[in-house]
Amino acid sequence: MDPTASALLLTAPAAVPFLIAGAYAVPALRPRATAATHAPAQLAEPRRRVSAQGSVLVTGASESALVPGPAPVPGPALVPEPAPVPEPGTAPERPGRGRGRGWDWAGLLSPAVILTCASLLARDVDDGGPRRAYSGLLRADALTVWMLLVVGAVALVACGSAPTYLRGERAAGRASERSVWRYHVLVQAFLAAMCLAVVTANLGVLWVAVEATTIVTAFLVGHRRTRTSVEAAWKYVVICSAGIALAFLGTVLIYYAARQAGISEAWALDWPTLAARAHRLDPAATRLGITLVVLGFGAKAGLVPLHAWLPDAHSEAPAPVSALMSGVLLSVAFAAILRYRVIADVALGADFTRVLLAGIALLTLALAAALLLAQRDHKRMLAYSSMEHMSLIALATAIGSPLALSAALLHIAGHGLAKSVAFCASGRILQLTGTTRIGRVRGLIAKAPPLAGAFGLAALALMAFPPFSLFASELGIARAGFAAGRGLAWVTAAALLLVLVVFAALAVRVARMLLGTGTPVTESPSAVWPLMLGLAACAALGVSLGPLTDLLHTAAGTIGGH
Repeated sequence: MDPTASALLLTAPAAVPFLIAGAYAVPALRPRATAATHAPAQLAEPRRRVSAQGSVLVTGASESALVPGPAPVPGPALVPEPAPVPEPGTAPERPGRGRGRGWDWAGLLSPAVILTCASLLARDVDDGGPRRAYSGLLRADALTVWMLLVVGAVALVACGSAPTYLRGERAAGRASERSVWRYHVLVQAFLAAMCLAVVTANLGVLWVAVEATTIVTAFLVGHRRTRTSVEAAWKYVVICSAGIALAFLGTVLIYYAARQAGISEAWALDWPTLAARAHRLDPAATRLGITLVVLGFGAKAGLVPLHAWLPDAHSEAPAPVSALMSGVLLSVAFAAILRYRVIADVALGADFTRVLLAGIALLTLALAAALLLAQRDHKRMLAYSSMEHMSLIALATAIGSPLALSAALLHIAGHGLAKSVAFCASGRILQLTGTTRIGRVRGLIAKAPPLAGAFGLAALALMAFPPFSLFASELGIARAGFAAGRGLAWVTAAALLLVLVVFAALAVRVARMLLGTGTPVTESPSAVWPLMLGLAACAALGVSLGPLTDLLHTAAGTIGGH
């Protein structure tokens, strides 16, 4: 492929979402103060409004405060309910402003570009090997292409579900036009940061990109500005910042070891260079650096010990954001660990990362299983399920055979698709029922059959039922684990027992939500098609990889040192 074309395909996945974020930001930055002064006087009166979590908001023209207390008892209204109150400093929505809501669908351009670039790079990588641009700063190998496909596919589901979700938030008075524009800006910046983390070959730029995802998603977690969402955002920032700080120290130690090994300053953090010369790195510095990197990026991947942010952040973030965070952010962070593992296995031997990752995987899986047994919130249930699946990916990486690594990458794709569908469906369930409490959600099949079907099928996929790809990937992990030797065979057996516990916990809770009686409601087709598309892709990967077979095996070889 022509170098210019390679540079374009490597740049576009990060550049296009960034440009779209800029395009969304321009209308949001227009001055509104003048229009706000002409708001009707009735908007100055404080009103009580109930958030999605049941908190009572007192809002007026000049203040927005959270007041603890029970929701008001429904009763006959003395005056007609006015339109949703705008945020402080913004104008009330005027007739004709709704035409701008067509821009909600413009976010689909980013996943379309990401998938297109990944598809073209896949063909090129299969034919001629890795592609580079900007003096090696950006690089595409099979693992890069695979992760871009996962990011694009999950983003397609999340961005396709966003318009219906945002329409529900507007109707409930939980979102103004300005907050919706802010949402779009942050989501597009989030996609740009994840794509940059995937396509860069420089470990320093990789760290910067992962840190950028923390900053952007912190605002998305606190998007509703309720007490619980702000608390979750701060918890997310503090814990993930601690993890990213550890990853930074690990990156500095790897840089130090590279400089001591005679690698020039310009290439001391270049991943292909480090992978090729890892045998020359100082073992002591490398061992400490890899440990810090695994713990640091493991925090972003939802692995113990820095995992506590995950259930709060995923349960409070808007549903499409939860889909992106669980579906791909965790996997992008773990892809960084996969890159460092190649360096560690050459410099220290495979046993070091095997023991480290197997121990973290087993502890994470045990914790997720225990917490799921006592879980009563369906969004937090899905968050703990993400911990379970990331622990299985970590276990497959610890096993390290070609079969295990192929299964890990397939699991990344299958989990991303199934979990994005589950979270987007859970967001609509929250809007329809007004609660995330599992005990208060009954008869979804009777109330909204298409939505209930999508949620139920996503749950079956997460429980590794065929024909979904998680069945094939978990079967591959089990086969590889039992074939890897006595030690890993026992670890695999323990992991499978814990997976059965998770299976039972999910099955009981999802069945309670789906079964029962209820009054049917009409669901827009635009709310269902992204979910069905994600489920179809997950099932297709479970039946046959088709043209992705060679790409998957090549990607596994890239991180397996073959």
